[in-house]
Amino acid sequence: MKFSNWGTSIRDESGITTLMKDLSCCPSSDDQTIYMLGGGAPSRIPEVEQFFRKQMQNLLDRSQEFNDLVGDYGGPQGLPQFVDSLASLLNNEYGWNLGPENIALTNGSQMAFTLLFKILAGKFPNGSHKQVLMPVSPEYIGYSDTGEDRPLFRSHRPRIEELPNNMFKYRVDFNNLAVTKEIGAICISIPTNPSGNVLSNDEIQQLSDIADRHEIPLIIDSAYGLPFPGLVYKDVTPIWNENIILVLSLSKLGCPGGRTGIIIANPEVIEMVACTNAVLTLATGNFGAALVEKSIETGEILPLCRDVIYPHYKQLAQQATKTVHEHFSDVPYRLHSVEGAFFLWLWFPGLPITSLELYRRLKDRGVIIVPGNYFFYGLEDKDWAHANECIRVSYAQEPEIFSKGAEIIAEEVRNAYYGDQLKAVANA
Repeated sequence: MKFSNWGTSIRDESGITTLMKDLSCCPSSDDQTIYMLGGGAPSRIPEVEQFFRKQMQNLLDRSQEFNDLVGDYGGPQGLPQFVDSLASLLNNEYGWNLGPENIALTNGSQMAFTLLFKILAGKFPNGSHKQVLMPVSPEYIGYSDTGEDRPLFRSHRPRIEELPNNMFKYRVDFNNLAVTKEIGAICISIPTNPSGNVLSNDEIQQLSDIADRHEIPLIIDSAYGLPFPGLVYKDVTPIWNENIILVLSLSKLGCPGGRTGIIIANPEVIEMVACTNAVLTLATGNFGAALVEKSIETGEILPLCRDVIYPHYKQLAQQATKTVHEHFSDVPYRLHSVEGAFFLWLWFPGLPITSLELYRRLKDRGVIIVPGNYFFYGLEDKDWAHANECIRVSYAQEPEIFSKGAEIIAEEVRNAYYGDQLKAVANA
């Protein structure tokens, strides 16, 4: 059977397909333990699971709502009562002026970005070709394969600020940030997946001003950010205006099975999203939205994030950071400043092997990570060594699993740097 260009590109191995296949990775032998440090699955927090169980029971008790949920199609814009409740919550929390015309739901935030990039980039009727600008590379692995027209993305190298105690931080290099007529939108994730980088309020405002001047939208991916799940460890305030497209998700809140993405934008964009939803999926699934709608309406969702989810991940982040410093003390390494999400981003300057080869060696030992090379798409400099010296690890698992996985990673990194020397010492 022959496939189209799009079908062929989807079938080809990519970062996001590798990541999702690894989520269902099975041991190669009965006695092998899998240390799952690679995926973006959230922690299984008992209080959160109990919260959702209670929401589900309440939904079942409201028999007419449940019958409507399973027996009717939803609209292409999403569950109306969820849209209304979320608009009210965000208006009350941040002083925004949203109405239902400003919000649309999608079947997960991955679908949200697929739709947005189709709408705002690629081939245009006048023959031009627009790209999405990523102000800081590395960026989210799932964006890179969403477009049919290539190259869809243009990424910029960041300024790398080296910090004490083997830490570092990516900064937007505003002095070299080129926004040309080929750019159809600017996109940034906050916190950034993979590095956990959080832009300051001033940096976000600066990007918003740049987008305004060029009459293009600024897309902010807040799947790990505010208002939910709120995994931001710095003092920042969300912003929204008619030229900002804010994307939220229920997945990292603890409901990945609900597949609910949320787009907040001006009415023209929302109408386009609703039309695209209708063409591609008829209607969005209502399960995730129905499950949390009452907690959005009452505001219960916010203390759940603030008092349960945030402390859980903040403690794991502190433990994971300490673990890394202990295990990697005898190899060249730097750890990105831990500012949000639930990943650590490790950089091994001068690593003798590629991050992809390190990933393969670790997978053979039952440790699943994500090689950093997949996150550096859209760069003009294809030979930037830094892009092959980084890996992403999740600390959403139990600390014992993370610690053992980090120990094995350190062993393989040590072998990569000093393998010949270690063999000589062992044979002496």
